[in-house]
Amino acid sequence: MSVFRQAAVYLLVALPAVAEPQAFATIAIKPARSAGPRNARVQVLPNGDLIASAVPVITLLSYAYDVPVNPSARLSPLPGWTISEKYDIEAKAPANAFPPSLHDSEVRSRVQQMIRGLLADRFGLVMRVENKTMPVYALTVASGGPKLRKSAIAGKDCIFDTDPEGCHSFVGGLGHPLNAKAIDMADLVLYIGNWTDLPVVNRTALSGLFTVNTEGWVPMRLPPPPPNTTPAANPFAGLPTIFTVLGKLGLELKRQQDILPVYTAERIERPAAK
Repeated sequence: MSVFRQAAVYLLVALPAVAEPQAFATIAIKPARSAGPRNARVQVLPNGDLIASAVPVITLLSYAYDVPVNPSARLSPLPGWTISEKYDIEAKAPANAFPPSLHDSEVRSRVQQMIRGLLADRFGLVMRVENKTMPVYALTVASGGPKLRKSAIAGKDCIFDTDPEGCHSFVGGLGHPLNAKAIDMADLVLYIGNWTDLPVVNRTALSGLFTVNTEGWVPMRLPPPPPNTTPAANPFAGLPTIFTVLGKLGLELKRQQDILPVYTAERIERPAAK
């Protein structure tokens, strides 16, 4: 890439929120009143409003840039506070920012841009992006076709909500089973990519929302044990691999090369009081 093109990419990513096509009209950020994991929740309402309780910055980055919450080759290491410190956030979208005619993918893209603007405006985020060739797992439909159940929830009624009863999110459990009421393939690849040894990309061409219920699987990568501790017995012993779990859904992972954006946070700061 030429020096000029590199500079152009850098400027496009680093622009403040006011330069985005859409930006939140108002933003209120406070330290979380209760930072316990049971209080953590993120919602994106149909009109584009963002309501988050006890959310770490890494969760916002994950949604805005389609990168895993867990360490990833696609995101540079971040300061520890972006994971440990939690915030309550209320961000109001401008009127008519999300007309009913918008396709689901357009809604998601617009919300992502608005959250990127929020991160730049209130957390001082300057993000550098480079496209790199790397090995990935491509999620594809198996030769026998998909074995997925359509969700009973319509797309127009499915807002992003990390509540166990919400849309576009998974219910946790041992081995990270694929349990969700309404998810699409973009949600699936982002979720499983937290525990695979390579990034995962969607190459299924499947659209719509699905209900999934599977057993847990053996993560391909685990965080290191705390210092000066004795490794415990493997809690995932006996669980199948993700390849087996996806096979029961009529899906498979194929290793291949792809070009993906890689993000480096050149600056990120705790939010200033406003």
